[in-house]
Amino acid sequence: MEYRGNRDRDRDSNYIEKLVKLNRTAKVVKGGRRFSFSALTVVGDKTGNVGFGFGKAGDVTEAIRKSVDRAKHNMVKLPVKNGTLAHEIIALYKSTKVILKPACPGSGIIAGGAVRAVMEAGGVTDILAKCVGSRTPVNVVRAVFSGIGLMMDARVIAKNRGKTLKDMWG
Repeated sequence: MEYRGNRDRDRDSNYIEKLVKLNRTAKVVKGGRRFSFSALTVVGDKTGNVGFGFGKAGDVTEAIRKSVDRAKHNMVKLPVKNGTLAHEIIALYKSTKVILKPACPGSGIIAGGAVRAVMEAGGVTDILAKCVGSRTPVNVVRAVFSGIGLMMDARVIAKNRGKTLKDMWG
């Protein structure tokens, strides 16, 4: 029997990979310029699992591969209810502030590039988002993920209050 490793397993899975930012940096050396690349990607399965990764390498494809691998290892659960979020969140990371608001069905994703990538990969179809402060894609994605960590799950809140989920949502 042949060992296939993790790459074949990941290829068969139904993850959506979105490249948020690809950056080229140059180091000037005696013989000229040496280029290196950094990639920020978001990976999700459109059912509420989403993760992000940042990879650096001397080659574009290697940087993207590294970032995708890190994103798959850093997956978190995004609580989605009827295609939107359960409540409003104000998420902070360094000087970036991201405001995420639930929206009515049919509104679509009204957000900038980095927030849009995270929400599409996570399976959110209706949301309003505003980014205030630093708009660096890495900081915006980190702010969104800090906001996801602040989100409350309806089942946990209902259990803590001693009520059923039906009593909470009506």
